[in-house]
Amino acid sequence: MTEKIHIYSDGACRGNPGPGGWGTLLKYNGTEKELYGAEEETTNNRMELMGAIKGLEALTKEACHIVLTTDSQYVMKGITEWMDGWKKRNWKTAAKKAVKNQDLWQRLDEACQKHQIEWQWVKGHSGHTENEIVDALANKAIDEMLTAGNSK
Repeated sequence: MTEKIHIYSDGACRGNPGPGGWGTLLKYNGTEKELYGAEEETTNNRMELMGAIKGLEALTKEACHIVLTTDSQYVMKGITEWMDGWKKRNWKTAAKKAVKNQDLWQRLDEACQKHQIEWQWVKGHSGHTENEIVDALANKAIDEMLTAGNSK
């Protein structure tokens, strides 16, 4: 694992559920790559997960050392605190209920497998430059989707 890549991810939703978007910024050795996308009917938590997933899925060639920064406590706690228990309980919560967004949690788990990842949390909308960028990307994705939908 020679590569050390920084991934910043965010999600946004207008209404919950409603139209949503995700944004990801990958930074490595002075190079940056922005990714973003949207869904017509989704939730904020799903978009937060998609931001992290898409950033990790963009790194397919080799195992990397990644620092992944999110402003989502849901993503942060899910991946660092809750997931091991969910997997041991066959994707059930401690209250024996099905894990919400299980499909995306499993996809995130799969995307994490070959990499060494340090998870970091940052307070959203606090002036953190990269977090502001990915927030803007998530909102740009929503705007573009809504604009495209209105032009049909």
